Amino acid sequence: MSAAASAKRLGRLVVAVPYLWLVLFFLAPFAIVLRMAFSQSAMALPPYAPHWAGLGQIGDFLSQLDFENFRLLGDDALYWESYLYSLRIAGLTTIFALAIGYPLAYAMASAPSRWRGVLLVFVILPFWTSFLIRVYAWIGILRPEGLLDAGLSLLGIEGEPLRLLNTETAVLLGMVYSYLPFMVLPLFATLEKLDRGLLEAAADLGATPLKAFLTVTLPLSLPGVLAGSALVFIPAVGEFVIPDLLGGPDTNMIGKVLWNEFFSNRDWPLASAVAVVLLVVLVLPLVLLQRARLRREMAA
Repeated sequence: MSAAASAKRLGRLVVAVPYLWLVLFFLAPFAIVLRMAFSQSAMALPPYAPHWAGLGQIGDFLSQLDFENFRLLGDDALYWESYLYSLRIAGLTTIFALAIGYPLAYAMASAPSRWRGVLLVFVILPFWTSFLIRVYAWIGILRPEGLLDAGLSLLGIEGEPLRLLNTETAVLLGMVYSYLPFMVLPLFATLEKLDRGLLEAAADLGATPLKAFLTVTLPLSLPGVLAGSALVFIPAVGEFVIPDLLGGPDTNMIGKVLWNEFFSNRDWPLASAVAVVLLVVLVLPLVLLQRARLRREMAA
């Protein structure tokens, strides 16, 4: 076999590895969840029916599938209200994380090169601690007469306890804190590569610092903004731990609904339908956005 043919086969193998990973760890699990979503709950193990017993029973298996679980999601206000609430909380988390993370990433990218590594370590330092422990720490901070109330008392601000725990504000605080590094890191990677000569050229042409930021820095940093927003928004929609520990009965996000259906009600088909709809809600806009971006690039 010639060297060119070997290199071609090696190139195909390298390209095939990500697709194989995608099939094994995304498409196959999704197919299983999709199959359960079209099944009915049953007193069995696993607790759903019908089961795919073999290739010869494909027709019988398909004939027993129905859309009852998806119909229930539209009829019961609990589910679509949880979807809307989760999208709102995730959107607010993304906005606050961007408002805090962009100046932080800009300051890190503008710092001397010898300090950037230290600042980057400070950003990723929370990841060295368990996520669950960090959420429990917020319980100690936000609970009545906790660290926050004690700090206000030391500052001479007396009054009733803030009682932030088990509220939507506590959920937002916990989620912004937990997902802020996912916003800062892609923004820092984008801003660090920014050519400072462009800002000097804008200043030579008479642009004020604010105008140079709006016309040069901000447009060039949009890929980092989009990447950070996606990294924050997508996991925030399905978050379960933070709303469960810091929220109250009014913070019923879709992650908690999934947990209740799977483990409390043991209604795997309905929980699978909830998960499928959530995946479509998250993935479809990203696919349409990607297609629009490619169309604009081809037109340009």
